[in-house]
Amino acid sequence: EAARSLGVDCVVACGGGSVLDAGKAISALTPQTGDVFQFLEIIGLGLPLENQPLPFLAMPTTAGTGAEATRNAVLTSPEHALKVSLRSPNMVPRIALIDPSLSLGLPPGLTASTGLDALTQLLEPWVSCKANGMTDACCREGIPRMVRSLGKAIANGQNLEARTDLAYGAFLSGLALAHSGLGAVHGLAGPIGGRFQAPHGAICAALLGPVWRANVETLSRTTPGHLALERYRQAAHWLTGIPGASINDGLRWITESVHGWQIPRLAQYGLRVSDFPELVRAAQASSSMKGNPIRLTDEVLSQILAEAY
Repeated sequence: EAARSLGVDCVVACGGGSVLDAGKAISALTPQTGDVFQFLEIIGLGLPLENQPLPFLAMPTTAGTGAEATRNAVLTSPEHALKVSLRSPNMVPRIALIDPSLSLGLPPGLTASTGLDALTQLLEPWVSCKANGMTDACCREGIPRMVRSLGKAIANGQNLEARTDLAYGAFLSGLALAHSGLGAVHGLAGPIGGRFQAPHGAICAALLGPVWRANVETLSRTTPGHLALERYRQAAHWLTGIPGASINDGLRWITESVHGWQIPRLAQYGLRVSDFPELVRAAQASSSMKGNPIRLTDEVLSQILAEAY
């Protein structure tokens, strides 16, 4: 309403993923005439936008969500305790101005959580059932960049070379997720973030190892020849830098990194075991789950939450 009353003709957003999503939503909704809810997924009708969004320029100051490259905005509805998407092919930013120097002052904890979110957004499309040649290229380039530079940027936030790697990796993660989807990490992270005051990146980081383990165990048990298992092995090589690294080596790298970079456990955000059934139900209905390499049962999703708890 403020944008309409001011006669805004373009939107510029400079900040982290939430700021970019807010700007993206403002640019998309300002020209529309209908009720906002008719365009929202899950809690609304998810209808296509009636009118072209305002021109939108995105300037990320963190290296996390890759929102500068995606066609949706994630919005929180406190009334429904959910995170939902406003989505349209026309919502991709007209310009993404990526300047790694904007992230030089990012504290170590925020660097770690946002960076692990971007890494998750490269690992999930890599093993996704929707993976394709274009997104494979993004992941092949992005994962090694994130791995070699995330620890450096956490240790020295003024390391511009490391920040450049992270900024480019996050951008590639946005391209990858936009064209191959995500998986169970984000399937669970959305409902958790909608119900609890918890940073999205930290939630994803806490879930990454448990979901890796659950996917690998389920794939190995049900479809041992599945292509995703070979992709997990390749990812383990990128994570560890060890030729011939095993899938468990990759999991160990994730677990040790999450612990070493002091990512909180989910319990620290107020989650209770009694919340698990509702979180699992919401996760199963999430669009992110459609990209997971294999369907996970409610029991397995509960085990993931327990492991991250």
